[in-house]
Amino acid sequence: MSVADKRQFDPLGYASIYFFSVNRFATRPIRLSLILGLAGVLLAVGSCARDEAEPDPGADLPEIEERGTVRAITSYGPLSYFIYRGEPLGFDYELVGRFADSLGLELDIIPAYDIAEMLDLLESGEGDLIAYRLSVTSDRRERVEFSDTVASTRQVLVQPKPDDWREVPRHITERRLIRRPYELAGREVHVRAASAYVSRLENLAREIGDPIDIVEAPRDVTTEQLIEAVHKGEVPLTVADENIARITASYYRDVDVETPISLVQRTAWAVRPGSTELLSRINEWLAAEREHADFNVIYRRYFDTPRAFRSRLDDSAFSSVGGSISPWDDIFREVAREIEWDWRLLAALAYQESRFNPNARSWAGAVGVMQLMPATARQHGAGSPTDPRQSIEAGARYLLWLDETWTREIDDDETRLRFVLASYNVGRGHVQDARRLAEYYGDDPDSWESVADYLVRKMEPEYYNHEVVHFGYARGTEPVQYVRNILRLYRHYVRFTDDNGIDTTTEAPEPSRERADISQP
Repeated sequence: MSVADKRQFDPLGYASIYFFSVNRFATRPIRLSLILGLAGVLLAVGSCARDEAEPDPGADLPEIEERGTVRAITSYGPLSYFIYRGEPLGFDYELVGRFADSLGLELDIIPAYDIAEMLDLLESGEGDLIAYRLSVTSDRRERVEFSDTVASTRQVLVQPKPDDWREVPRHITERRLIRRPYELAGREVHVRAASAYVSRLENLAREIGDPIDIVEAPRDVTTEQLIEAVHKGEVPLTVADENIARITASYYRDVDVETPISLVQRTAWAVRPGSTELLSRINEWLAAEREHADFNVIYRRYFDTPRAFRSRLDDSAFSSVGGSISPWDDIFREVAREIEWDWRLLAALAYQESRFNPNARSWAGAVGVMQLMPATARQHGAGSPTDPRQSIEAGARYLLWLDETWTREIDDDETRLRFVLASYNVGRGHVQDARRLAEYYGDDPDSWESVADYLVRKMEPEYYNHEVVHFGYARGTEPVQYVRNILRLYRHYVRFTDDNGIDTTTEAPEPSRERADISQP
């Protein structure tokens, strides 16, 4: 046994953490309609075939630009990447999104359970970069190339305050807390697996000449969850980066984070050795981004706003490793089963339409969660379209009708899904116009790419006045972006939720090591 006396975390001792973490992967298969016949249809959360090119461990910026998508590896968590009120958010997610935009590329997020998996995914070529605040260590330098500094922090001990800390003088509380590193001798400290915290505690044990009982948590347990476990008394001590510790401890007031156990360290993104052009572009972008006010605004939003952080964690619409997408999840699940859709796709459409607001009204008169025009709402059974259930049920019936009509013309399920979504947004007539234009100009009217191109062209007089066009002008960029946004949002929802919402905290399967995704529109 090493001087640090390191061992593995026993999940049975902390069932609340284990089940909370694993529940997002616990799934039951459901039958999907033809409308959701995407390549590699989802049968369980986290298992969907990726129909893009095979991973290329040698890919650098030119290959990434040719692909059109940058694949960023990051971590689940209430600071890094999560869903809040239907929207994907997080410091690392927002930052890498800005980087992808600077390249003019689509962003594909690849979440990992822990840092060890991040490094494996990078080395295998499944991801192009790690967009996460990795501590820069000599061990990691042997495997990756680090970017310039993203943020600086130090590691601190997270410990519970005495039960009577509110009643006794501060100096008495101070005497009861660990304030010197040598006081960790023989103590049990739980930390995230494969993190820099493990190596720091091992080095600290050598420095003080006594063992520290280091327990590595299961790979899907986050640092924030370990801080919560200290608050609940489920683990005695943990270690965290100071910025993470302070913002999380603002929610758990009986937790102390004032004892540093390291010097200030820099954190950075990482790429594979040899990705020199990508690394150079990242560093150029970071240098420019640091001069931009938005960088500091984004950082403060996640690490310097305790009230907002507490509000998110208290909100049922917060999903990091569990939780809900919207106030209407149960209705989405029920209605989606009736039309044999994936409920998360239905929810993604509703978010795009109304941000889940049952009282939303558009400039054109569309109403409710599903933003149906009054006549369409009545036709599909919604007498009160501001009622969430009636709106979702009517919207689902309308989608089912669109699918049935397009089934007669579009055989490919994945393509037909895009036709259905575009028709929901702009009307079936405008999509048919685009098909006729595609056919007239010798392009494939059954190809979404061709039809999307002519939908955009329907903004120009040459095309919306064309003899084959029956419905005139259309703001064609809107339905094309609408389809892209819904499928992008759906990919995010799949990563955070199960497929049918059944409580599966028992008999949960092992988490799949594949990530859910669908092709870019």
